[in-house]
Amino acid sequence: MKIFSVLLIALAALVQPWAQPSAQASAPLSIGIFADADSLPLIVAANEGLFQREGVSVSLVRFSSAVERDSALQAGKIDGAVTDVLAVVLANQGGFPLKITSLTNGRYGVAVSPKSNIRSLKGLEGKNVAVSLNTIIHYFADWSARQAGLGPDALIMVPVPKMPVRLEMLLSDQIAAAVMPEPFLTAAELRGAKILVSSDDSGLEAGVLAFPPAVIAKNAGAIRRLYRAYWEAAQRINARPDQYRPVLVDSLSFPEEAARVFVFPKYVKPRLPSQASIESAEQWLLSKGLVKALPKPADLVDASMVSGW
Repeated sequence: MKIFSVLLIALAALVQPWAQPSAQASAPLSIGIFADADSLPLIVAANEGLFQREGVSVSLVRFSSAVERDSALQAGKIDGAVTDVLAVVLANQGGFPLKITSLTNGRYGVAVSPKSNIRSLKGLEGKNVAVSLNTIIHYFADWSARQAGLGPDALIMVPVPKMPVRLEMLLSDQIAAAVMPEPFLTAAELRGAKILVSSDDSGLEAGVLAFPPAVIAKNAGAIRRLYRAYWEAAQRINARPDQYRPVLVDSLSFPEEAARVFVFPKYVKPRLPSQASIESAEQWLLSKGLVKALPKPADLVDASMVSGW
């Protein structure tokens, strides 16, 4: 129960700011982040003075829910956010322009209970799978099933929006499988759950960094400098991942047990998602009745922030 208690405490902290001062920037770029692997390069860049070295001031604001993050973004309380392709499509559909400036490297996974004999996604056909409906988690479950050759309704999606509850239902064998982000995925594995597939080894392109077009126009130079610092931090993590395990605990509220065994994603140089990845997400949203029209993938991206360096 120790991991479960720590996870509850971590989720109770709604917002936690980090600020990196800079003499060259008049006001900081404020970026909304989550307690996940996507955000780690940003935190390392702040902690190790890489933003300052690039001459950009960045304030990182941590959220515990997408609703809070999106509300802050639309209210102008933050300038950009670590988010996902689905959220960007929905924001544009709702009349709030948002542009993807790059992919990020987060992780979601499908895990089965410790008592389960299931060893592949095909074994989940007709079984209950706990998800948060109409989110990136739900999309990943459907996408993974399709990649495994299963039909669109092969998995029975059960809405369990609260992550600690989803974790405990899985571990107590109340549900066949659950789709979870980090650090819950690693916490589940520590307690005997088996991970069938994760987003970083399945080729899913979903996590992104995004800004409103007006913010990009006003802060283009600062965002490019942010990305240079981000990439330097990402390379440092790739080279010495064990050195950054304490950051998982101190800055991302990972349980110490999970931080010790966490498998870091291989961070890649910032790039845009493919058109096929965006179209796949759009078609899924359309199939769920969550959007009425599909914007062109080119209208959802700004390639200028990560090109030419």
